[in-house]
Amino acid sequence: MMMEVAAEMMELLGSLCIAFVIGLMIGWSWKPRWAVLESGRLTSCVAKLLDTSLPSSPLKGFASPFRFNSFVIRSSNSEPCAVDQRADKHRCSPSLTSTEYDDCTALQPNEELPNVASLVTEEDLAHLYKLVEVKDEGPAWIHMMDRSTRGMSYQAWRREPKTGPPQYRSRTVFEDATPEMVRDLFWDDDFRPKWDDMLVKASIVDVCPTTGAMVVHWTRKFPFFCSDREYVIGRRIWESGRSYYCVTKGIPYPYVPRRDKPRRVDLYYSSFCIRAVESRAGDGQLTACEVLLFHHEEMGIPWEIAKLGVRQGMWSTVKKIEPGLRAYQKERASGAPVSRPAFMARINTKITPEFFASLGGPGNLSEIRAERPLGRNIPKFLIIGGAIVIACSIDRGLLSKAFIFGVGRRFGNVGKKL
Repeated sequence: MMMEVAAEMMELLGSLCIAFVIGLMIGWSWKPRWAVLESGRLTSCVAKLLDTSLPSSPLKGFASPFRFNSFVIRSSNSEPCAVDQRADKHRCSPSLTSTEYDDCTALQPNEELPNVASLVTEEDLAHLYKLVEVKDEGPAWIHMMDRSTRGMSYQAWRREPKTGPPQYRSRTVFEDATPEMVRDLFWDDDFRPKWDDMLVKASIVDVCPTTGAMVVHWTRKFPFFCSDREYVIGRRIWESGRSYYCVTKGIPYPYVPRRDKPRRVDLYYSSFCIRAVESRAGDGQLTACEVLLFHHEEMGIPWEIAKLGVRQGMWSTVKKIEPGLRAYQKERASGAPVSRPAFMARINTKITPEFFASLGGPGNLSEIRAERPLGRNIPKFLIIGGAIVIACSIDRGLLSKAFIFGVGRRFGNVGKKL
């Protein structure tokens, strides 16, 4: 009896294997002609672009053994293409879209390309400076949080303008760290996933080798019921003494096509000032590093729900930065090669004190208030309604609607009790 069953099983498995092999052969023989042509055209495109010589710039001579790799960007469909840079205008080619792979002549020598440095300007620097010096005349900052570890202290505030999403301000002080090390850490997208687990993908789209301005393409994952979000970010650094004003913001950039998924975040602002400060030891030595961060974004979910999520997850996210910094310091001390994003952080624009003086005198300090209990600020119907909106119209498939409704009702009950 057992032998008969075994024989039937072997016969069945043999039939499946034969069917699989036949299907594989038929599928390969019927491979469409365009699949072969596209591969050949893409190879030819890259070969032509590689024939162009790189311009003389601050990047010339840097790590010449990886000359090709350092000037490779990825398009929206993650196919590599070399950058055709033009030194006379300090511009760099955008990444090729899927339609441009069909014809390498899409990049003509006299084609008008966006000036990367013009995407993040001195107006952005002036705005960041006013935020740092509390001269922006915005609403009062409401204190949210005060935490610390052995090597780091953290404070956070929030304010709500009349229009737009809630805005956040934070002050982080890292002990035994230089501004240059922290600057490179925040700019280094290659190392960032080691401490920022929300970053799924990051690629350099465009650079200006003179000013260090960059266009980067990020994909970030969001917790629970939210799907991934896509960002096209312009960023640039200005230096004044050993203070670094780092502007990063969402920009319109037509060379990264918009897709249905992941959802693109257009309104994004996350800029910071990095400078040396006295350590908590109080010895008068500037051995600590302060980071003043200003952040807001329109994530596409109700603001009250977003505020709740930010408050609950803020410290758990921030406290991962300090171990990441220590690992980064060790990596640098070991002589590991500097990544291209970190190297670009060292190319910045020098600013004189006269520029800041021209922005005007001291403004009125924004009021800082203690935050009221969260439950009193959020009406029950708003929480439940926000959960319904999320469940029905924003992101589907990751969690059941019943679960999200239950979470909304639970938070509504908490607000009622408070």
